[in-house]
Amino acid sequence: MNPTRQRRLTLIIAVLVAVIVASALVVYALQQNMNYLFTPSQVQTGEATRYKSFRLGGMVKAGSIQRSNDSLKVTFTVVDASGAMPVEYIGILPDLFREDQSVIATGHMDGARFVATEVLAKHDETYMPKELKDAMAKAHDGKHIDESATPDKQSL
Repeated sequence: MNPTRQRRLTLIIAVLVAVIVASALVVYALQQNMNYLFTPSQVQTGEATRYKSFRLGGMVKAGSIQRSNDSLKVTFTVVDASGAMPVEYIGILPDLFREDQSVIATGHMDGARFVATEVLAKHDETYMPKELKDAMAKAHDGKHIDESATPDKQSL
């Protein structure tokens, strides 16, 4: 093989290896930044165990909110139709956060409890995020949540 051809082949192989490595790094970085949404029953069945960080969605159980007197620590329980998950959060909660309210908390598992780094509350009693509605419907063996519970486009 002549030297020019060998250099050209070496250059092409080096470029291909660089592209493969760069693609692998991009895919890895994107996977690390994804937050999947699970309901309490899905977490309890082990569907979320392979994720370091994820979102937990459901309703705040009535009577479960406990606030610390000397810090911003709040504990509460998020429930769906067939599961419940204790949640711990340190920070200021949204104004709309209350019992029997839909929430989505971002965080990670610490033993049997979910440690949230962010808590989001829904904006009114008729709104449920599409992701949460779909996840809860899937968790309830295909039972669909009432479509009339979402506002029509004119009321927005």
